[in-house]
Amino acid sequence: MNLAHPTKLIIASRESRLAMWQAEHVRDRLRALYPACTIEILGMTTRGDQILDRTLSKVGGKGLFVKELEVAMAEGRADLAVHSLKDMPMDMPQGFALSAVLEREDPRDAFVSNNYASLDALPAGAIVGTSSLRRQALIAARYPHLVIMPLRGNLDTRLGRLDGGEYAAIILAAAGLKRLGLSARIRALLDTMPAPGQGAMAIEIVEGAAALHAWLAPLNHRATEQAVVAERMVSRIFGGSCQIPLAAFARLEGDSMLLQAMVGTPDGLRVARAEVRGACDAPEALGRRVAEALALQDAAAILAACKEA
Repeated sequence: MNLAHPTKLIIASRESRLAMWQAEHVRDRLRALYPACTIEILGMTTRGDQILDRTLSKVGGKGLFVKELEVAMAEGRADLAVHSLKDMPMDMPQGFALSAVLEREDPRDAFVSNNYASLDALPAGAIVGTSSLRRQALIAARYPHLVIMPLRGNLDTRLGRLDGGEYAAIILAAAGLKRLGLSARIRALLDTMPAPGQGAMAIEIVEGAAALHAWLAPLNHRATEQAVVAERMVSRIFGGSCQIPLAAFARLEGDSMLLQAMVGTPDGLRVARAEVRGACDAPEALGRRVAEALALQDAAAILAACKEA
């Protein structure tokens, strides 16, 4: 590769509408930086897209959304892959690295319903759909009278099942709805703590691709990167996966960062919460500190109960 500028780049992406929007966004950013470069998108279907009848925690976790894209990069069919960061495993597989984290969209959860304005408005027994144990735990803790049911599939599939009457409401990431121009579907934004990395997009490359990493560097948003590093450290310490209801959110305030985190059981009956403040240039240390604070609230026992469930 010519270190001065790339001549051709291929982006691997899932084929869902949101994933393609994200890949196209990165493509357009790169075209603006390197006008002479030919940039193509290789659309792919992952096992995470194919298995929709079971929750991610029962079929292999977040890695199901990225494996095929990594194979394409390893085989030289693609140079980079674009992901929603919250869909990426906390520990990168050997041979791959995160190269850039783009500026974060709205990290909050969105309440979507055709008939109700908010979770508070839902009657007892109303069915709420979500694919996330984190959302399940946070909603169950506050609204024990609601019935929470699994909901898998891409964003359009989930909205279709809501519109088909299977659910009174569903909970989605606000970022995806906003990126696709579907903000009007949001009835309310929740104050629930988001998943680590929610709202952020990440670019993955083969480890050691120095020239490619340098070309992607202008896309990296430093403040978002610092925040998500802190959040993902909390999850990594607790073995973060789809089997654990865990939330973490970091907010930069000048030269400092406030990191909040939560672990709980899926039924919401046992929840530990903590927050710490520290230097934004030491995000991993901040993640370790908030994990220690959660440990003092018996987080290990809560997580053990999750694994036994």
